[in-house]
Amino acid sequence: MKIRMAVAGDQAIWDEYVDGHSNATPYHRFAWLLSIEQAYQHENVSLLAFNDDTLVGVLPCIKMQKPFSKPSYCALPFCDLGFGLANDPSILQALQSEALALLQREGGNSFDYRDSVNTSPGDELAGKKVRMVLPLPGDSEALMAGFKSKLRSQIRKAEKNGLTCVITNSQTQIDDFYQIFAINMRKLGSPVHSKKWFECLFNNYAQQSILSVVYSDKVPVGAGIVLRTANKVAIPWASTVAEYNKLAPNMMLYWSLLEHVSNLGCTEFDFGRSTFDEGTYKFKRQWGAEPVPLYWSDLAQNLAPNQTTTDITSTGSDNVNKIRALVEKTWSKLPLGVTTRLGPKIRKHISL
Repeated sequence: MKIRMAVAGDQAIWDEYVDGHSNATPYHRFAWLLSIEQAYQHENVSLLAFNDDTLVGVLPCIKMQKPFSKPSYCALPFCDLGFGLANDPSILQALQSEALALLQREGGNSFDYRDSVNTSPGDELAGKKVRMVLPLPGDSEALMAGFKSKLRSQIRKAEKNGLTCVITNSQTQIDDFYQIFAINMRKLGSPVHSKKWFECLFNNYAQQSILSVVYSDKVPVGAGIVLRTANKVAIPWASTVAEYNKLAPNMMLYWSLLEHVSNLGCTEFDFGRSTFDEGTYKFKRQWGAEPVPLYWSDLAQNLAPNQTTTDITSTGSDNVNKIRALVEKTWSKLPLGVTTRLGPKIRKHISL
């Protein structure tokens, strides 16, 4: 078996392999790696494994390095998932070992690896992070028919309130999306992604990207982005304008995307990360989504035996939480122009 670094010219064979792998997610597409390189200048250190001339495994991976610090690897930044895909476990292990060897040669000692695991119904999920996954029945009529009457009435409420939506896979509505997204990220006290990041995603995912924007008259009040590979889709970002939430724009937003991808023949909708049984979990659960636990680990622990790894479910110490809360509160009070200018410079170094 031969393992080598991925280059731009590998995009076609990479995506063909990803589209054919049962465990692949939309984040595994080469477009995610290209977008990170183009928007944030992080190095793509992904690997491919070959048996003779046949591709038998891929490991998507990005090298991240903050100023004056050691390099670290992440599979993958800015999303919930990014694990390797292979024809069998031995190939996956070989890819991981090669990536760890590369990291060690560069003097790094951290490899953030983001996987998910299936668990039995008896497993304890309280307080843990999960991804919420909805199987799609084949078309939007069947999907709507499977909803409870309360959910159907909430969807109709948005329509009765005069809301409309536009669905596109071009960049024509990116400004409307970014306006809503930037305001919400400031309100959360979190640095915002650059608009260039989203422009790169839409350029690289092309027909595999979908944007829905909800309007009240001509005012954008909700927006979300869906990415696709084969018959699976994921929604990494969705936002609404708080002042219009009484009109139920979030219900129209999610239904417009679910309806659209169902009619495209997609069979799985990943609502993204939530804490089990908390607010966003309950919102996603009402659509019929089921929890799949996230399992994140540091593959490089054997390179630095004394290094401790923070569990994704950990809330951190009281002091850390207090400092975080203070920083978030301060950031949320900054002018929007300041947060959209400074936010991307910080955000590029935050892998989650």
